[in-house]
Amino acid sequence: MNTLKITKATTDDVLKLQAIGKQTFSETFADVNSEENMKKYLDESFVTAKLTAELHNPSSYFYLAVLDEKIVGYLKLNTADAQTEKEDLNALEIERIYVAKEFHGKKVAQALYAQAEEIAEELKVTYMWLGVWEKNFRAVSFYTKNGFVQFDTHIFRLGDDEQTDLMMKKVLI
Repeated sequence: MNTLKITKATTDDVLKLQAIGKQTFSETFADVNSEENMKKYLDESFVTAKLTAELHNPSSYFYLAVLDEKIVGYLKLNTADAQTEKEDLNALEIERIYVAKEFHGKKVAQALYAQAEEIAEELKVTYMWLGVWEKNFRAVSFYTKNGFVQFDTHIFRLGDDEQTDLMMKKVLI
């Protein structure tokens, strides 16, 4: 593998972010969810206007994993009021780490996670947290390996399907 670069996404990257977001979410979940629920989620979550607004939010951070000019994954972090759950204003939420399927096992997710750790350190947050679908065993294992522990659950709605996410956190201070 050539050099992987993690770059901060800007509003100029909205279409690239939209493309990798739809691709990786589909690769991860299309086989275990209905076509209707997937379409509804993708259409709502990755619409250009919504992503542009999120990119403009100073409490959200997007990073792209780029390999040989190709975007192979991305990271979305939230702080303060941008967090999807109002756990603690002095925390960092990892909302998304997604990597294109062909690059699984090639340390791309670990590089994106390292970027999240760097931001957490810069912001001096007390902990990082996330929600991960209980049936996404690969992701649960990844976060556990990186020191996260479950502290709660919450419901994630994918179309008309209510799914249980494990809420996990890693205390930093």
